[in-house]
Amino acid sequence: MLFAIHALDRAGALPIRLANYDAHKAFLSDTSRFGVKIVMSGPLVSDDGERMIGSLFLIEAPGRSEVETFNQADPFAAADIWEKVTITGFLRRQG
Repeated sequence: MLFAIHALDRAGALPIRLANYDAHKAFLSDTSRFGVKIVMSGPLVSDDGERMIGSLFLIEAPGRSEVETFNQADPFAAADIWEKVTITGFLRRQG
């Protein structure tokens, strides 16, 4: 099943995000230990495209619990960058 993770950063989190960016990328390089596969992911940005303001993931996983475990283990979560995280099931219609 597919799940979308929509995570919005706390105000002023950009310096912390950048300081943890390499750890975050390394974490994303092997998600098999969580039983999930990243279909696509990337930063959410401000309307001008200049400033990162969050993260978006489309995850393939057996169930929600694997996605929650994966998300909670992310270095960005440990650094408390995200103010709000929403995990929602997703049905692909196109693409």
